[in-house]
Amino acid sequence: AITGSSGAGTTSVTRTFENIFRRESIRSVIIEGDSFHRYDRKAMKAAMAEHETAGNPHFSHFGEDANLFAELEQLFRGYGESGTGQA
Repeated sequence: AITGSSGAGTTSVTRTFENIFRRESIRSVIIEGDSFHRYDRKAMKAAMAEHETAGNPHFSHFGEDANLFAELEQLFRGYGESGTGQA
C-alpha cells in the first residue's frame, strides 16, 4: 500500500514499484485509491473548512468520513474471489 497526500510523490513511488515488479517478473495489480474518495478536491477543501469551523480537528483525507472504505473493501473482496474488479 502506498498512501500520501496529493503531491507527496505517491505516483512516482507507484511507478517505481511497477518497474521493479516488471523487472523481477512479478505480476502485480495497482488499485488507485483516488477512486474511493468521497469528495473531489474542491469539495474536500470545503468539507475540511466545515469540520474545522465545527471544532473537529480530526477530519482528514485519510479518515473514514472522507473515503468510501466499504466500496474499496468490496473491490478487494471481489478481486480476491475472482481475480477481477472495477472501481
